Amino acid sequence: MKVLLIGSGMVADTHVLALRDNTVGARLVGVLGRDDRRTADFCDRASGTLGYPVAAFIDIDAALAVSPDMAIVITPPNARAPFASALAKASIPTLMEKPIERTLGAARAIVDTFTRAETPLGLCFQHRMRDAAQALKAPLLAGDLGDILHVEIRIPWWRDQAYYDAPGRGSYDRDGGGVMISQAIHTLDLALWLAGPVASLQAQMQTTSLHLMEAEDIASALLTFQSGASGVLSASTAAYPGTTESIALTTTRAQVLLEGDTLRIDWHDGRQDRHTPETETGTGGGADPMAFSHGWHQSVIEDFVDAVQHSRPPIAPPDQALHVHAVIDAMERAARSRTVTEVAE
Repeated sequence: MKVLLIGSGMVADTHVLALRDNTVGARLVGVLGRDDRRTADFCDRASGTLGYPVAAFIDIDAALAVSPDMAIVITPPNARAPFASALAKASIPTLMEKPIERTLGAARAIVDTFTRAETPLGLCFQHRMRDAAQALKAPLLAGDLGDILHVEIRIPWWRDQAYYDAPGRGSYDRDGGGVMISQAIHTLDLALWLAGPVASLQAQMQTTSLHLMEAEDIASALLTFQSGASGVLSASTAAYPGTTESIALTTTRAQVLLEGDTLRIDWHDGRQDRHTPETETGTGGGADPMAFSHGWHQSVIEDFVDAVQHSRPPIAPPDQALHVHAVIDAMERAARSRTVTEVAE
């Protein structure tokens, strides 16, 4: 499986490590970047990590000439659309970092492009691959926990000003927003994967004096799920020094706390189940946004390769990713209108 990586930014090294350790035969054959020198330097480092040569490209047509079997797109959101069009036209199955694009409409346009081309598209929502998340998903699917009554989502993260001093970071033009679309989107996606879709919400979004940035660094919301469950969300990159994100579920049979990769279930009958990782893994919630295991990305890549080979949906398909976008879009509209806002279908 020949892989083309488009982009060489912050998360690129994570993907290189994930490809180095993958168990499904995926092989990085080329990297497409904007700057020839920077891309060549990155490919030199990647070649050293992987133990085989990786070609550097600055032109999409030249990159596609190597006939990749799949692509991984990790560019900033505002650079996605042209690559999406070229990859879909060439029928290249594509795995894309979050978010799909900056706005719900632009994200839908990219998904529609792949749908019309009948070309697989998947998202890197790697938190779904955490062992604890998988351990919780199983009893939820089986109905063992009963009905979900309430959901609490907390993302108390920290980013220093140097992070937002990077050109365009935290802006609507490049990123599409602040903490919600760039950081909290992962935990929000995980909560929706576990608890189901949101029907309506109320929200507040603001930029604190701790950061010089255009978009929000604090967001909060009251959620109403389609199931009838209620929910509360609190997300920040102003919570120094940054701590582990968490999802708490109140169900008719238990109280559940998923904190990073640690899971605790307190059953009403007195039982207690715990899942703790064998080794400590970071979450990227502090000053170093890349302080997390590449193993989750490796699992996403392996799942996507298997999904393509067996013609099944990947673990994070585009329709579910669009719902995450729709919830963030509804939060932005609700924060402006100060009214209860329905989540777009």
